[in-house]
Amino acid sequence: MTGRTDGTTGAAATVRVVLADDQTVVRAGFRALLDLTDDLVVVAEAADGARAVEAVRTTRPDVVLMDIRMPGVDGLEATRRIAEDRSLDRVRVVVLTTYQVDAYVFEALRHGAAGFLLKDIEPDDLRAAIRTVAAGRSLLAPAVTRRVIEEFARLKAPEAAGAERLAVLTGREREVMALVAAGLSNEEIGRTLIMSPLTAKTHVSRTMTKLGARDRAQLVVLAYETGLVRAGERQAVYSRGSRRRLPPEDSGPAPRS
Repeated sequence: MTGRTDGTTGAAATVRVVLADDQTVVRAGFRALLDLTDDLVVVAEAADGARAVEAVRTTRPDVVLMDIRMPGVDGLEATRRIAEDRSLDRVRVVVLTTYQVDAYVFEALRHGAAGFLLKDIEPDDLRAAIRTVAAGRSLLAPAVTRRVIEEFARLKAPEAAGAERLAVLTGREREVMALVAAGLSNEEIGRTLIMSPLTAKTHVSRTMTKLGARDRAQLVVLAYETGLVRAGERQAVYSRGSRRRLPPEDSGPAPRS
């Protein structure tokens, strides 16, 4: 993802958005909000997942606002298809949901969604969220995101191959991964582990590359699925066997890539 500038003046570039929702009134409402913003433009709409994927492949947007429950191909499958298409690796999917705790949201994060938003989000928050995702960052700031992950991590035991999957990480990378799952920004990780924010960012990037995670959202999911971080606990167990108390769920500013 580029820095979303025009490359000449440094001015913000237009963020291209695809709206995917089976309800016409919902799409119209989001379009009306975005049409009032100079740097956001809706380039296509879709009423089901299959058309959403087609629209994304045709228009190459920066962000997709994807409803989960749609007829035919649903938003979950559409998200998976987009995330697995290497030609669409710059496209970021944001899941739209009516419910704060939704099993489908958890699955969407697993399949590559950059985050999720409630459909009753405030207009200014919606626009800010789209810009955040377009800039290459994940929507992990709302505490409800972590509650979704924790709720559905409780419903399944960590994968049997979890420990083996984490074997590619160094002890420091496991520490960083656990702190990402706790919602810490690069600056906060740096302060916690006594390193610069740039070094923390490098560790995060290397960890995502080793685990094949698309972004920080998937890194958080993997932290729970592999058992590195346990649902309901604010502690993480590292390879060295030490335990470190993590900050409260809602502490600190929104995480940034």
